[in-house]
Amino acid sequence: MTPNQQEYLKKIHSIQENLAKTWAEYWQHYSTPSSWQFWVTLGAFILPLVILYFLIDRKKAFHLGFYGFNVHVWFHYIDTAGVYNGLWTYPYQINTIIPVSFSLDASLIPVSFMLLYQWTINHHKNYYVYATALCLFFAFIFKPLLTGIGFFQLHEWATYGHLFVFYLAVILLSKWITNLFLYFEKQH
Repeated sequence: MTPNQQEYLKKIHSIQENLAKTWAEYWQHYSTPSSWQFWVTLGAFILPLVILYFLIDRKKAFHLGFYGFNVHVWFHYIDTAGVYNGLWTYPYQINTIIPVSFSLDASLIPVSFMLLYQWTINHHKNYYVYATALCLFFAFIFKPLLTGIGFFQLHEWATYGHLFVFYLAVILLSKWITNLFLYFEKQH
């Protein structure tokens, strides 16, 4: 490694370290359990999981769980890229370890799509039509609502239209990967 490369890495490390400390300080002032926003965020994490526990089709739990995990992973990657590149921010978080909305990435969004996917399977409906409708809801109704109450901020050039495209990418990748693994399972 060249001295110049080492210097860049030191600089990046220092900035990341300062950013983590700044987020921790911010969280202590505005997002701790003493704030109502913390409890809303925690509720957005716990409530969908409780609902899923009661509504999931247990005969298809592994299938639906695999799909939901795909939604979680892809949504988390895109969300992390957006936060990392300064396109959006979540002012209230459950913790300071993950700079994205853990409630949305790990619970609310995956569970919503899992229950929709389950419904389309059980009622023989077109997944792509209904999942696109849910993407429209999240991008153009839910996220603006979060913005209005201060739980989400768009920056730079990002728009709700971009969020819609990101949601579409998530639901397509998740469905296609799930279909691929279902195909593999049937081949055995």
